Amino acid sequence: MKKILSLLCLLAFFHLTSSAQTPKLVHVTRKPSPHVPADAPPAGLVALWANLGSGTDLFNDSSGWPIIGPNFGGGSSGQFFAVPFTPKSDSHASQVRVAIEWGEQNATNQINLSIYADSNGSPGTLLAGPFTVTNLPDSPSCCKLATANFTPVALTGGTQYWVVADTPATGTGSDFYGLWDVVSQEVPEAYDQDNLGWVPRDANQQAAGQVLGTIP
Repeated sequence: MKKILSLLCLLAFFHLTSSAQTPKLVHVTRKPSPHVPADAPPAGLVALWANLGSGTDLFNDSSGWPIIGPNFGGGSSGQFFAVPFTPKSDSHASQVRVAIEWGEQNATNQINLSIYADSNGSPGTLLAGPFTVTNLPDSPSCCKLATANFTPVALTGGTQYWVVADTPATGTGSDFYGLWDVVSQEVPEAYDQDNLGWVPRDANQQAAGQVLGTIP
């Protein structure tokens, strides 16, 4: 079954690299594993931003945006994704949890998560991370979340920030292939394809996740 998923991922990857178009949502047709609840967040942390559902229906595990390390293969320089968030009040972010899953059994099972400041509608200055997350769940499955812990970083209420998922340029993890599963919302996102820089765009399927921390 994993070979079938790998083939689907490869087809999506080669479509992206050959067409030079903006990324397309990948739909996984393999039957998902039984849904299980996500781990409970640490005591004392509250959601500064979240777009997740509830219980064992946190996100759509059959569709996701591809995240591709530059050494996955096929001649691409990689494809990374970022989702914006805006805390309602001054706060400190200390944990990011996202619905990223491992999609290729022959690739390293790890991803980097970071928090960035905004720069004209795209990720700008690095504020926290990168934090390397390993042992991501196989795609498709729900509802385990890839979790990154940071030294608390101060955020300003009403200001936009970004959660970024990417890989190293070389070495361990640069061959990653996975999917950032989605929820149905019409919102902005950004992508970086072939290491050409971040491109903002509107999408109707937002990468799923949450940012946790403390107020203030």
